[in-house]
Amino acid sequence: MGQAIIFHQAASIPATAKEKSIVKEINKDADMTLGFTAPEVGVAAKASAAEQMTEKRKPADDKNRLQETQDEMMQIQMRYQKEIERLEKDNRELRKQLILKEQRTGKRRIMKKSLIDMYSEVLEELAHFDSSYNTQDNLPRVVVIGDQSSGKTSVLEMIAQARIFPRGSGEMMTRSPVMVTLSEGPYHIASFRDSSREFDLTKESDLAALRREVEIRMKASVQEGQTVSSECISMSVKGPGLQRMVLVDLPGIISTVTNLMAPDTKDAIRKMCSTYMENPNAIILCIQDGSLDAERSNVTDLVSHMDPSGKRTIFVLTKVDLAESNLYNPDRIKQTLEGQLFPMKALGYFAVVTGKGNTNDSISTIKDYEDQFFRNSRLFKDGVLKPSQMTTQNLSMAVSGTFWKMVRESVEQQADAFKATRFNLETEWKNTFPHIRELDREELFEKARGEILDEIINLSQVTPKQWEEAFNKKLWERSATHVIENIYLPAAQAQNSGTFNTTVDIKLKQWADVQLPKKCVEVGWDTLHEEFTKLLLKNKKQKSEEDAIFDKLKMSVIETCKTKHQWESKAEDSLRVIQLNILEDRSVSDKAQWDSAIKFMEEILRERLKQTEEQLQEMTGPGMWDQWARWKYSTDDHRDRYAVKQELETMLVSSPQHKLHLGADELTAARKNLQNKGYDVDEDYIRETWYYVFRQNFFKRALQQAQQCKKGFYYYQRGFQDTGLDCHDVVLFWRLQRMLNVTSNALRQQVVNNEARRLDRIIKEVLEDMGDDKYQLKKVLTGRRVELAEELKKVRQIQEKLEEFIQALNKEK
Repeated sequence: MGQAIIFHQAASIPATAKEKSIVKEINKDADMTLGFTAPEVGVAAKASAAEQMTEKRKPADDKNRLQETQDEMMQIQMRYQKEIERLEKDNRELRKQLILKEQRTGKRRIMKKSLIDMYSEVLEELAHFDSSYNTQDNLPRVVVIGDQSSGKTSVLEMIAQARIFPRGSGEMMTRSPVMVTLSEGPYHIASFRDSSREFDLTKESDLAALRREVEIRMKASVQEGQTVSSECISMSVKGPGLQRMVLVDLPGIISTVTNLMAPDTKDAIRKMCSTYMENPNAIILCIQDGSLDAERSNVTDLVSHMDPSGKRTIFVLTKVDLAESNLYNPDRIKQTLEGQLFPMKALGYFAVVTGKGNTNDSISTIKDYEDQFFRNSRLFKDGVLKPSQMTTQNLSMAVSGTFWKMVRESVEQQADAFKATRFNLETEWKNTFPHIRELDREELFEKARGEILDEIINLSQVTPKQWEEAFNKKLWERSATHVIENIYLPAAQAQNSGTFNTTVDIKLKQWADVQLPKKCVEVGWDTLHEEFTKLLLKNKKQKSEEDAIFDKLKMSVIETCKTKHQWESKAEDSLRVIQLNILEDRSVSDKAQWDSAIKFMEEILRERLKQTEEQLQEMTGPGMWDQWARWKYSTDDHRDRYAVKQELETMLVSSPQHKLHLGADELTAARKNLQNKGYDVDEDYIRETWYYVFRQNFFKRALQQAQQCKKGFYYYQRGFQDTGLDCHDVVLFWRLQRMLNVTSNALRQQVVNNEARRLDRIIKEVLEDMGDDKYQLKKVLTGRRVELAEELKKVRQIQEKLEEFIQALNKEK
């Protein structure tokens, strides 16, 4: 419509006197040739005059006159074309002023959002929609496809009137699809869908920054080991006079895969292009390099396969200037532009020039060059090119017209398809989850966030006693083996109490100075996180499906917090000072502490004795009762172990105060005794069994000693003088018990005053980051219930946007 108006305006321009005379002369010649004169001249006179003129005219004069007439007509057409361009420029400027006025006064038309922006938003929603009901995205967009280096991207830049894409010399630059939404605006700007930054396309610095950003995004979208990506980059370009449409620039079709490419690059590009062209409403802008032989084309076969009838294909012949200068064959070019050369059909055929080979040329320079070329082109003069087939301006208007025609024809059908999909999804929800509120992934996350934050508050409800008991228990679990094996057992080998106490003091100081503080911090960290985990996952067996859906998310929060939470660095130093002071004290002040220490000692020794006897039982195999009643059998190794155990126990009967380790003579004697009984075992086998036999005997004797010391507090106060009672073991366990109690109290204070608050902040940060990470949310909130709610949300959004767009489309005149 716009083009028709422009040509109508151009037709009303008054002709000059010279032009009128040329036209009059042409008409006069035609009249003479056909035999027409004024009415008053007779038939005979007219015939005579025509005969005389024919005799006078020479063939050479006729040819010269025809050439002059063609030149004059060319000049007239050029003048008309310039006038059209001037009117278009004035029209753009007027529209720009109108848009600016609307922005200043706030008096806008009813549509606040432009029609093309609304349509682009619908396409954006559809790009990330994956329905379980196979709802296809069949909305139109212009798919720009061509062989590599065919000028495909340059055509798109000419339509957008800005050099917005990175370029290289002979190498692949377009590595992923780029969806460009063109719309009219007062300023020539570009922006990405996921960014608020605007690039001023009138400034070379912003153009360079835009090209760099496009290149960075393309490289970032390509996975390791691949050359191209199917991830689409979305950007919008606004400017005065731009035709409204949505174009998708795709990687160029290649014939050969180089060593620098992934092996599947050729197939990946073809598959990507086919995917976009499979859309029955996609407009295929097929770009063919005019400077190359038609037989070298790859793209035309692919396009003809996807659109054999040519109902949605527009053919564009690029580099026509090179074709004319290097490969000038008017018949071949004419065949191409009439659809007779390639085995494909198209709606329209266009010839364009998109540059002079200099990548630094601006769009205005290229446009001037294109106009100048077509004005002087032999193809145009020889009638090979028609005016409507030339220039990217005409191409842009034709593509835009076709785009909107297909949009109007297909959008209603697409809206109906999504209505049906919505009905199917809502029906599935009602049947599958009848009593559960429909919450999408973001809403579920917000609900889970609230539950987790509530549990953080509950963490402050843990009583001091509960904290200290938890710390005490875990700290002893972590320290028991070290205390028994590295402190108590070596010290118990002493011949007298003085040596025992000295050994204990040295080993306790070494332990408290190096290992113990660090171990206590680890215990505090573990206990704090265990309590938080316990609160977060409490009553897991009794949870309903509503709660169980959050388990994976909560576990992810727990694990992430563990990696981020670090205990205060000064905590170890403060614990070290406290523990060294506590462990140095050997003065049991009252009977209650003495009794408590004996009770602690007995609990520890009974537990260690039980563990040792269980290990010995496993080594020596089932007893007579188990063999008879439970049908268990002894192996050869069991029998060997039992024989060694019996031999070592006999040794301990004769020497109850035996040292921790067997001597070489004792090992030899034991081995010979066993050999005499028919058991051939080595010394390592005997040592391994001795480890448990000795500890069994030691723990039993230590328990007997603890029983004797229950009434020994009075003698302890007197220093055990002349009593024969040795209760220094009780003092050791009192020191350990006191250390555990004081350390647990210190850890509890650190947790309540510092670490719980620090964990609170970390949890909130983790939840904040998780809420912003859509990919992470997909991993932690899964299941059909979540996916179905997500689909429903997406379908409703798409349907609403489609209906809004259709309403606006119907209102547009």
